[in-house]
Amino acid sequence: MRKPSAVRNAKAAFDETPCNNLALRQAARHVSQLYDRHMAQVGLRGTQYSILSKLSRLGPMPLGKLADAMVMERTALSRAIGPLERDGLVSVGAGSNGRTRSVALTAAGETKFKAAHVQWSRAQKEFETAFGVGQAEALRATLRRVIAAT
Repeated sequence: MRKPSAVRNAKAAFDETPCNNLALRQAARHVSQLYDRHMAQVGLRGTQYSILSKLSRLGPMPLGKLADAMVMERTALSRAIGPLERDGLVSVGAGSNGRTRSVALTAAGETKFKAAHVQWSRAQKEFETAFGVGQAEALRATLRRVIAAT
C-alpha cells in the first residue's frame, strides 16, 4: 500500500528539531492522518472516534468532564461534538444540576462506534506493524508521563 504523498513529503521534511512542541505536533499530525484515513471508511475523523469511544467506555458525562478526559478545551470539544449531535450519534442535554450540559452516546452512536472500532483496529495494527508493538506500548506509557508531568 502506497502512502499518500503528504506522508512521504512529511517524512522528507522532518528535521531533528530540539523543540519538543514541534516534534510532538509533527508526530501527532502524522499519526492522526493514519487514523483519519481508516476512520474515513465509516464517515468519521479520528477525533470523533475518540469521543465516541470515551462515551462508550465511561457513559454519559458533563461536557466539562468529557473535555478534561479528552484533554481538550471545552470550546474545541463543543465544535467536535456538533457534527456528532447533528448526525444523531450523541445527544446533548441538561446536566444533573441544570447549569451544565451532559453528553451521551445514542443507540445510533453505539452502532457507529462498533463499526468504527473495526477501522480503529486496522489503524492500530498498521501503526504497530510499522512502529513495533512493544515500542507503541512504551510510547503510550511515555505520553502518559508527559501528560502527568505538564
